[in-house]
Amino acid sequence: MNDPLIEIRNLKTYFYTDQGTIRAVDDVSLTIPRGRTLGLVGESGCGKSVTAMSIVQLISSPGRIAGGEILYHEKGGVIDLASLSDREMRRIRGAHISMIFQEPMTSLNPVFTIGAQIIEAIRLHQKVSKQEARNRTVELLKLVKIPDPEKRVSDYPHQFSGGMRQRVMIAMSLACNPKLLIADEPTTALDVTVQAEILDLLRELQAERGMSILLITHDLGVIAEVAHEVAVLYAAQVVEQAPAESLYA
Repeated sequence: MNDPLIEIRNLKTYFYTDQGTIRAVDDVSLTIPRGRTLGLVGESGCGKSVTAMSIVQLISSPGRIAGGEILYHEKGGVIDLASLSDREMRRIRGAHISMIFQEPMTSLNPVFTIGAQIIEAIRLHQKVSKQEARNRTVELLKLVKIPDPEKRVSDYPHQFSGGMRQRVMIAMSLACNPKLLIADEPTTALDVTVQAEILDLLRELQAERGMSILLITHDLGVIAEVAHEVAVLYAAQVVEQAPAESLYA
């Protein structure tokens, strides 16, 4: 915890509706350590996903960040992500902080090949040729253990199983070597065996690349397996944060 990558201080994300103000995240403070996994756990509707979406500035109207700081510690100094414009945030999103969403089928475009979608993500942030981006895409598919990547790079999302689609999403999120990977319920729709494979893969990739992971789930078993630190969210507030071993003891 001495070397934070992200420090969230007193974050407030509210939704302003005709029925009144919904305090989805209400004065949340968290630290995501560099090179380690923070598990964010809590029941459905407690504010886990809204916290993650606030970090990457993907809160849409009628919601907005109403207060607090999201401090990103990079080599050049400390940046408050909450104060960045949308254009400035696009430089951070994908290149420095990536996100894997719950349901890979809704995150992947069904009319484009897997390869085309990963190539687009690479070329958006890196000045490389289309061929270089394609070669890098094949490497990424190999990295996430998709068999026969040279052939499968030309396949469409519907030709992949749920677990394989989730691997594609992980490959896409790693395209620009992010410092932080946010995984929002990455194993929810998968059976137990595939779930274990995905968690093992995330662990291996973290060990290889030294990236931080924010793992969001309501499954305490998943958290016990992979998280170094755990924060418990309840009714839009952090009620407990501790090293995983202490919390489970």
